[in-house]
Amino acid sequence: MHVAGRLATERKASIVGVRVIVVQMELPLDTELPEQEELAARLLDEAPGIGELFGVRVVERLVRARHAGRAIVGEAERRNAEIIVLGAPRLPHRTRKSAIFGKTVDFVLKNAPCRVMVAAARRAA
Repeated sequence: MHVAGRLATERKASIVGVRVIVVQMELPLDTELPEQEELAARLLDEAPGIGELFGVRVVERLVRARHAGRAIVGEAERRNAEIIVLGAPRLPHRTRKSAIFGKTVDFVLKNAPCRVMVAAARRAA
């Protein structure tokens, strides 16, 4: 969110903070997933405060979907986004055989209708 905030400030733009709750195929999309919903709500509640630090408006979106990457690309298409800013997940080394950043980030990189920035968190010293 901080990277998106800096970019939005430079362009006098707003941010759409999207959190996707992935629902497994065998479950209905409206299945209650309390742990994921609580985490999503907590993260989205922090977004406007981060936007305020940069003087930009933040629109919060909670999306339930089967595939996070598709949901992110779809949201970017609907909103005619200029850029998608994603956090790079911390993957165990052994899972990096097929996807550089993970399935979601790789899908977005391949299918986004706009530029994509992948921001990696600093490593702990």
